[in-house]
Amino acid sequence: MPVVDRVILITNDDGVHSRGILELKQALQDMGDVYVVAPDRGRSACGHGITLHKPLRLHRVTLADGSEGWSTSGLPTDCVHIGIGAVCPQRPDLVFSGINLGANLGWELTYSGTVAGAMEGAAFGVPSVAISVTTYEDGDVFGPSARFARRLADILLERPLPEGAFLNVNVPALPEEDIAGVAVTRLGIRRYPGRVEARRDPVGRTYYWLGGDEPEDGLEEGTDVLAVREGFISVTPVHLDLTAHSAIEHVRSWPLEGCLAGAGSPAAD
Repeated sequence: MPVVDRVILITNDDGVHSRGILELKQALQDMGDVYVVAPDRGRSACGHGITLHKPLRLHRVTLADGSEGWSTSGLPTDCVHIGIGAVCPQRPDLVFSGINLGANLGWELTYSGTVAGAMEGAAFGVPSVAISVTTYEDGDVFGPSARFARRLADILLERPLPEGAFLNVNVPALPEEDIAGVAVTRLGIRRYPGRVEARRDPVGRTYYWLGGDEPEDGLEEGTDVLAVREGFISVTPVHLDLTAHSAIEHVRSWPLEGCLAGAGSPAAD
């Protein structure tokens, strides 16, 4: 394949025909060759899953503006693998995942297929960004996010992140003139109480429906959760290293050797 000046790979978890991915592509397309490789349907809350035990299908599709994209039967992580390994003519210079409908803040980041796409890009050593808009109302809501992504792409190419790091960006669903600014943040606390609703199917068997509960947010200074609540775009550097460094010395103080057979543990009795 011929070498091109710049290649950008875009994926998401809302599906290849989502409006958010199209507006992101249009915002970035003046930077080089932009390739859209995304799931053939919505894959929200799939996390950093990867498909290893069944074949993946790849289909050429026409996006709403008449341009070309690719859909897969897999998850966002799969899309990045296929995009880098089978679609892009060379290693991409950037990976963007989004623009997602609905925030990805704090601890809920671990559920997010949008974040997983950027995470996989970072695992390949490519500067990567997950970007979300903080509403589920599909419509004319992506403009500020798309324009911010375009400006951020220029900065990221000039000032690359450390190895293993990527950005998680959340843009308030506000007119651009009402956005308070940009805040570089850390991950906050957003947890879901864990609503489980039991129902019965037509033959009387019980099944369960998860979710539907409102998140509980910890509004601490410096966090993405608070920044977005106050109308700021949050830009959070995230690292693939999930080690709880603050807990290492605490765990080293535990009598773990005693857990080994032959060292006085219950297994040796």
